[in-house]
Amino acid sequence: MQAYTKHQSIAALMRRSNVDTDQIIPKQFLKKVERSGFGQHLFHDWRFNEDGSDNKDFELNKAAFKGAKILVVGDNFGCGSSREHAPWAIEDYGFNTIISTSYADIFYNNCFKNSILPIVATKDQLDRLMDEIDANEGVSFTIDLENQQIITPAGNGFKFEVDAFRKDNLSKGLDDIGLTLEQSASIDKYEEKHKQNFPWLWT
Repeated sequence: MQAYTKHQSIAALMRRSNVDTDQIIPKQFLKKVERSGFGQHLFHDWRFNEDGSDNKDFELNKAAFKGAKILVVGDNFGCGSSREHAPWAIEDYGFNTIISTSYADIFYNNCFKNSILPIVATKDQLDRLMDEIDANEGVSFTIDLENQQIITPAGNGFKFEVDAFRKDNLSKGLDDIGLTLEQSASIDKYEEKHKQNFPWLWT
């Protein structure tokens, strides 16, 4: 998992609430178990017309939002089914930060396991960020995980809360497997002892 570091990026705006995981990554694309390749299908039914061409009316197809790593969205993002493919698609597309007032619990937890920082804002904070993007599409925000702060050119940034354990894992690029591998020396020591005590189990 890629470590999350302080960065400045274009903030893309989606003024949509209750975006469910089937809109994030439609069910017909859930045919792989590896994490890569889902970004091309992110928000598929909104991004593309029936003939496969880009839907010019969809927010993320705006030229001003190209290359954005920050996604600013409405309430209750990631609701619906618990598919982990949803954060896989978001990360694979290029986003590493989401800002909303609320998230579905499973989606929120899965974000931290996939190099994505889901920031919780108040309604007023979110409205100010959205208005700033509306007024200057293509504007860049700075996300400072270490100091838990969003910085914007118009001064609409704020301090945000994040669990200390999840923050540490994000900053180090550790998912559940990475956390386990940090104990590899202890695991090796246990296995050697186990081999000595129960050699027939290792033949």
